[in-house]
Amino acid sequence: MSQSPNWSPRTLAAQALGHIDPASRGVVPPIHVTTTFIRDPDNQYRTGNIYGRPDNETVREAEAIIAMLEGAAGAMVLGSGMSAATAVFLALRPGDHLIAPEVMYWGLRNWLLNEAVAWGIEVTLVDTSDTAAVQAAIRPGQTKLIWLETPSNPMWSITDIAAVSKIAHAAGARVAVDSTCATPLLTRPLALGADIVMHSATKYLNGHSDVIAGALATAVEDEFWTRIRRVRSTLGQILGPLEAYLLIRGMRTLSLRVPAACAGAMELAQRLSNHAAVAEVLYPGLPEHPGHAVAKRQMQGGFGGMLSIRVRAGDAAAIAAAGRVQLWKRATSLGGVESLIEHRGSIEGAGSPCPLDLLRLSVGIEDIEDLYADLDHALRG
Repeated sequence: MSQSPNWSPRTLAAQALGHIDPASRGVVPPIHVTTTFIRDPDNQYRTGNIYGRPDNETVREAEAIIAMLEGAAGAMVLGSGMSAATAVFLALRPGDHLIAPEVMYWGLRNWLLNEAVAWGIEVTLVDTSDTAAVQAAIRPGQTKLIWLETPSNPMWSITDIAAVSKIAHAAGARVAVDSTCATPLLTRPLALGADIVMHSATKYLNGHSDVIAGALATAVEDEFWTRIRRVRSTLGQILGPLEAYLLIRGMRTLSLRVPAACAGAMELAQRLSNHAAVAEVLYPGLPEHPGHAVAKRQMQGGFGGMLSIRVRAGDAAAIAAAGRVQLWKRATSLGGVESLIEHRGSIEGAGSPCPLDLLRLSVGIEDIEDLYADLDHALRG
């Protein structure tokens, strides 16, 4: 595609950057599955392809789309969201200190608390929505990374990316943002001052609950980015070509799915705020949400498709309500076209900051009246 500066990311993503297969002239990119490549007669690799672990054209195409969506200098895809996040941490040096949110994706929080020490990484968890707390946690000369997740799972608190980036850069640290739930359509962290953005591409980027993948994008392809790339290659944290192809396919409808999920989540948040069985709705799109002003400033086009509700009658009632739904699917994950409900506290277990009366909702693209009626029935018991 001869790219016009007037063409939007939505247009470019819909056409997968306009790639036309040169061999078949097909409008759908082919899947490259080869594991090795022929050397030139003088023993060189002028194509740049050496071996299938670091080199795959289908993977590169997925990366190019993500870099375009994020306004990034470069991107890489990995085998899962966890592998993408841990690749960033493993690129740190022993003795480096990082700051991360108290409330964040539970699997990654567990890794930071239980596994990072084995790699010599020191971790401090703070309320990153409080910039003063972030500033206070800085260790001059030792803090090298501040990890953010906004909106944060499953409480959906909001962190001011621009403000934290200023604090970090003044201390000589980088900022990496898990923007899985915001997606590039709602928030572009690199434009707000962050250095790296991460996605569990399993979720909204793919959007069809059929791919496990992770993605990273960087503002600058510097030495730290090179170290992350080396971690991906040497530890084999790669994404297969079939998964990369399915990820490309999913991103072509990103601009249709995300607005639909945002609209549904906002409608449900407003209705459930007045439901007799609901004590609190956690959704940054509501004016009473403590992070609403920041979210309104840094999220363009919607507040995401995720919300949580706290059931007035407590944890047993929350579990019972989840057990009564018929349309909503009781399942882990988020960001697919189907709506999911989960009692998150029982999934996360002991030590979780998640309230036990909380139900996490991932809003899909079904009819909103059907979704609300099913929830209303389940909550009323």
